[in-house]
Amino acid sequence: MPGFGDIVQKAFYLGVGLASYAGEKAGGKLTELRSQVQKLADEMVAKGEMNTEEARRFVEDMMKQAQQQPTSGQTPEKTAPSEPRRINILDDDEEEANGKEVKKENKENRNNVDHLRDQVLELQEELKRLQREP
Repeated sequence: MPGFGDIVQKAFYLGVGLASYAGEKAGGKLTELRSQVQKLADEMVAKGEMNTEEARRFVEDMMKQAQQQPTSGQTPEKTAPSEPRRINILDDDEEEANGKEVKKENKENRNNVDHLRDQVLELQEELKRLQREP
């Protein structure tokens, strides 16, 4: 009958093996994604839609985004703030002025997010279309 130490050791090796396997899989997916994004960028350069410097930045940005996105099923870890949150006490006039500025800023941010979301969807459709072409 194996001892408790053997079970712990086997569990540790299993965890290391699973982590290694997951890392290899993720690396393979990132390599595949990089080649697809690079192919798309090359085609856009060939069509004259962007220059080589823009294509290089495009590929780098897409890879950064891919690496930053948590995989499905995982929740991003919340980190504790390094210091307590500061609370500012405003009088009624300041509060009203700040509220209007915040609403305007929120509307602009929503518009920017919507615009970026549309661009991402267009790029995804273009990538799917390019993958279907022989």
